[in-house]
Amino acid sequence: MFFVATAAADGRVNVSPKGLDSLRVLSPNRVVWLNGTGSGNESAAHVLSNPRMTLMFCSFVREPLILRLYGAARAVHEGDPDWNRLLDLFPPMLGARTIFDVDIDLVQTSCGYGVPLYELEGQRDLMPRWAEKKGEEGLRAYHRERNASSIDGLPTGLPGT
Repeated sequence: MFFVATAAADGRVNVSPKGLDSLRVLSPNRVVWLNGTGSGNESAAHVLSNPRMTLMFCSFVREPLILRLYGAARAVHEGDPDWNRLLDLFPPMLGARTIFDVDIDLVQTSCGYGVPLYELEGQRDLMPRWAEKKGEEGLRAYHRERNASSIDGLPTGLPGT
C-alpha cells in the first residue's frame, strides 16, 4: 500500500491510498503506477494542471520508517503511444484508466514512530468484482459520468470523456 498526493494551483489537495499490484520501479529515478477506475479522478486532473506528485510509503511492520518519492508525473491513457508498453508491466486490471509515469527528483526517509503496527490480511477483491460487473461499456460510461473532471471541475484528460 502507498499513498499519492497531488494538487493543482488552486482547489483541493488530494491524497489517495493505492493498493493491488500497481507499482513498478523502472530506475532509481522513475516509477510507474497503474490507476484503476474509482469514484473520483483527482490525480489525473491535477497532473494535467501541475505535474507535481508525491508517493508515500509507510512501514507497518518491523522498523518504523516512512519513504517519500517527490517528482513530476505524466498521465498515460489508453491510446497514448506508451500505454501498451507500460500496461504490459502489470497484471491485467479490468478498469485500468491511467498509468502515471513519475520522474523522481527527491527521495526522502523519515521516522515512522507515530505509525501503528498492522498485519496484512490480504487484498480486497471488491474493485475487480465491481469492474467485472460493470463490463467494458459500463466502465466507459462511468468514466464519462464520474471521471471526466475533478471535484474542482478540472478536466482529467481521459479519452472519450
